[in-house]
Amino acid sequence: MFDSLTQKLSQAMKSLRGQSKLTEANLEAVLREVRMALLEADVHVSVARTFLQRVKEKALGAEVMQGLNPTQAFIDIVHRELVEIMGGQAPEYPITFAAKPPTVVMMVGLQGAGKTTTCGKLAVFLKKLGRSPLLVPADVYRPAAIEQLHVVAKDAGVPSFRTGEKDPVAICAAAVAEAKLKGWDTVILDTAGRLHLDEALMEELARIKSATGPDEILFVADAMTGQDAVRSATAFHEKLGITGVVLTKTDGDTRGGAAFSIKQATGQPLKFVGEGEKLEDFQRFHPDRMAQRILGMGDVLSLIEHAKDKIDEKEAEVMARRLAKNQFTLEDMRKQFQQVQKLGSMNKIIGMLPGLGQMKDQLASVATDKRIKHLEAIINSMTPAERANHNLLDGKRKRRIAAGCGRPVSEINQLIKQYVETKKMMGQMNDPKFMARMQRMAKMGGGPNLPF
Repeated sequence: MFDSLTQKLSQAMKSLRGQSKLTEANLEAVLREVRMALLEADVHVSVARTFLQRVKEKALGAEVMQGLNPTQAFIDIVHRELVEIMGGQAPEYPITFAAKPPTVVMMVGLQGAGKTTTCGKLAVFLKKLGRSPLLVPADVYRPAAIEQLHVVAKDAGVPSFRTGEKDPVAICAAAVAEAKLKGWDTVILDTAGRLHLDEALMEELARIKSATGPDEILFVADAMTGQDAVRSATAFHEKLGITGVVLTKTDGDTRGGAAFSIKQATGQPLKFVGEGEKLEDFQRFHPDRMAQRILGMGDVLSLIEHAKDKIDEKEAEVMARRLAKNQFTLEDMRKQFQQVQKLGSMNKIIGMLPGLGQMKDQLASVATDKRIKHLEAIINSMTPAERANHNLLDGKRKRRIAAGCGRPVSEINQLIKQYVETKKMMGQMNDPKFMARMQRMAKMGGGPNLPF
């Protein structure tokens, strides 16, 4: 969502290189570039103006920390203001849970924003927190909307409310009553949308709010609609008093301006973002982490959380023990490729690693999803014996493997070379003498400062 903005901000920062301090003259030049980057990212003009004014005031008025050059000082100020403009520090829990169950979450928004799928994603997210959600289909107008929610609920592994009632208000009230009886602690109401704002829709939503007393009213916005999403969020907030926003389709061709503008327009935080079609493609929105990613500083915390969800912990422990004993084989390498692919696209992973976000283009040729699939295909074409002992791979076997996976022999040779180097490195890391030598070099300033 913010790739283009990240690139443009990075270019803007370059104009401060070589400067000994921040002055009004060099600051004006970089702020002009930042202003253009924000406007091209579809950030509202008034929001961009406020942001830039605050950055300028702090950059000229604050004492620069000792040891920070102008670029570092400016990035620090921009980071703090980005966090503030996107909502400040995120609370411990994005949902305000009721003291007495059930917690009622009312999902609202225009048709096509992805409310029904988002209901399923939110249910999966809440299940991971130990909650027991109930999905409620309250869209009686869109063809097959109710059946769609039942299918989504089944895929999410949660119950959905079924009734012959046709009135949306009565459906929601009955669902809340049944949740109290059967012990579901969270009720998610999938309300109807329209292709555009209309008074009938708003009145119906107001009646549902009155009948159910929701603890959260989340506006679901399509990130692709840009400033239209901000205008819609404002209209819903004025009528219903929304408590937060969910931005969908953030993995698409969108410029991200809505993420900046919604908080300023409504006063309510962006709580979640949907990054794909799968029910697991749903994350909390952390303003501080997103600010780091926008500035190319990475987002290690989100990557770790994502890895915990995707990677098999027992399998990782087995792999760690094998590495410790230097028993790393091509079969283990294949499993590592499979684990990496579970984390998502390489572009996404690279963007979360500090210092690599601005090197996506340079790394694209060597760290691509297609490249990993090719390497996995090569290993798949080997026999179990060949995976266990790479020394069996003579010219004849390599030609057979190349024919089986459709890759040239040169790529097979590259893979084997990469494997041998990795295995050698693993062996050195388990050698006490090698690690002691590295530690001595670190103390003398001649090598990395290893944490031992």
